[in-house]
Amino acid sequence: MRDELALRAARPLRPSPERADRLAAYVVEALIDEVTLAPKPGLVDIRSRGAHHDLDWTLMCVSALALQPAFVEMARAGIDIGSMLALRERIGAIGRDGEARMLDATGGVNTHRGAIWALGLLVTAAAREPSNLAPDAVAALAGSIARIEDRHAPIRTGNKGEQACIDYDVGGARGQAQAGFPHVVHVALPELARSRSRGDSETSARLNALLAIMASLDDTCVLARGKRTALAEMQDGAQRVLDEGGAATLAGRRHLRALDRRLVELHVSPGGAADLLAAALFLDRLQGEATESSNT
Repeated sequence: MRDELALRAARPLRPSPERADRLAAYVVEALIDEVTLAPKPGLVDIRSRGAHHDLDWTLMCVSALALQPAFVEMARAGIDIGSMLALRERIGAIGRDGEARMLDATGGVNTHRGAIWALGLLVTAAAREPSNLAPDAVAALAGSIARIEDRHAPIRTGNKGEQACIDYDVGGARGQAQAGFPHVVHVALPELARSRSRGDSETSARLNALLAIMASLDDTCVLARGKRTALAEMQDGAQRVLDEGGAATLAGRRHLRALDRRLVELHVSPGGAADLLAAALFLDRLQGEATESSNT
């Protein structure tokens, strides 16, 4: 079953004309594009486990595909539920069910907990306001939803990212969402556009977008494993790659490989940055669809 799902992941998805199905397919496509992108420092990709021993590309693809029904349900909730409070609580319940589905599919391994939160909010927002799919508009609406209290959510989850937020006084995934995903809208997407405009390959442009996030994000995945010293090394290393011209240049690639080796040595993986890159790829896809529609 796992191999069958991985083979599905290697083929292009065929989104349904129905809006919720189509948007959920775009989310899964973004998750698979993110994990396939290589070489990513410290992260699972198609060529490496990164700093992980319990994850690989196949398992991440299995997880992404297993989550597709949850993203469909969230998008449908965005379309059907008028009350913002009811919507927030409904997608919270779907997200918790989706997390259980993920853990069942992966044998208990956390592959996409942060992505369920971030991309769940964004797909809900995109489904709710299909007339304005500009990244800043979708992210702002997602932030509005995230700021509503879910009365049924557990007060404490015990997750490592949550503990890192407490220990290091950072916002984490929740803070990023409630602020309207600033690292997606104001960091990743502008870097993606800059890299493309100067002629970088799509792979290099996406790597540069990831590095731009890593250079400034207080990534709780890194903090939880390596504390502030590892976070500083990651941020400095990512900025060094960008300062050398990014992943498209020889010097940039050399520093990228060095950063990858160092993060693996430290046993840290910027999973928060990876989730935000997937969010950026999703919003980029929506923006492309909106542009195509306006030109037809």
